[in-house]
Amino acid sequence: MINWKNLYEKLSDMNRIVLSTHENPDGDGLGCAYAMHHIAKKMNIESKIITATKFSKQYNFLNQDNCIELYDHAIHYNWIKDADAAFIFDVGDFVRLRDVGRALIENKIYTFNIDHHPSLKNSSFNENYVDTAAAATGEMIYEFIKKNEINFTKDEAIGVYTAIMTDTGSFRHSNTNSNCHKIAMECIELGVNSSRVYQSIYENRTIAQVSILSELSKNLNFELDGEFAWFVIDQDLMIKAKAQSSDVDGFTDFVRTIEGVEVSLMFYQIDNENCRINFRSKGSYVLNGIAQKFGGGGHKFACGAKIQGNINETISMVTSETKDSILNQRQSNL
Repeated sequence: MINWKNLYEKLSDMNRIVLSTHENPDGDGLGCAYAMHHIAKKMNIESKIITATKFSKQYNFLNQDNCIELYDHAIHYNWIKDADAAFIFDVGDFVRLRDVGRALIENKIYTFNIDHHPSLKNSSFNENYVDTAAAATGEMIYEFIKKNEINFTKDEAIGVYTAIMTDTGSFRHSNTNSNCHKIAMECIELGVNSSRVYQSIYENRTIAQVSILSELSKNLNFELDGEFAWFVIDQDLMIKAKAQSSDVDGFTDFVRTIEGVEVSLMFYQIDNENCRINFRSKGSYVLNGIAQKFGGGGHKFACGAKIQGNINETISMVTSETKDSILNQRQSNL
């Protein structure tokens, strides 16, 4: 059991805190930071949500008071220097904080990790609050609020609802539990417009995303009797579609919805030397072991990694490892 009262007592003694999440922020990380920002307000604690990379405009509804800021060394380094602590949400691995993480280390800021990803043995955090059974980190923030009898209002509820809705795939993924629905119901009762949140996130596709989808649908690769599907988004496609890095989110989930596909894999070429890989499974095959082999991690059925090297070599290496894993799991399930 996580001692949320202990964390609250420590928070109560603070005057300024940093709030952050992983690069390419998603709804869980941003939603948790947003909820904690409003908790800090109630406690008269100064806080900023500082991200290492830009967040997708689909989450603009969380930033109406400009509480989310992109890290700028000239602006934020000295602000961070005077912080009492940093609260990091849903990060998976400290390195995914990038420049924000470096500023925290250089300024010797005490860090709290609140996450539902498996904790890493070489964690750079001072304290870890981890619950791998939680469907989303947002579920943990809700528990923090309730255990400490913090007044749960619409402000916190918007963040919590966004976190849980996005990390459960709109309450349809296998990690969805009854508690998710109970929390969602309470958030709606507090005034969260669930339809508006959904539309902002999932019905707000850019022209660039539609262009990418059009191209990748023609170049999907199916293997292992159609159970394994993979695709590549390279720099040429990004230029052709006039896309940004935030435009590639969601395609791995989309390919997983194809009939017969159990595992989908995306290769996204960040630049000539780096490639991001995303794994998704419908639940028949566990994938995070593969991601860990390549320096990444995540959940059993949703994980990823970043690999340095030639993209063609990366594709060959990762698809081979994935196929071997699927075949081994097939065999063990017989």
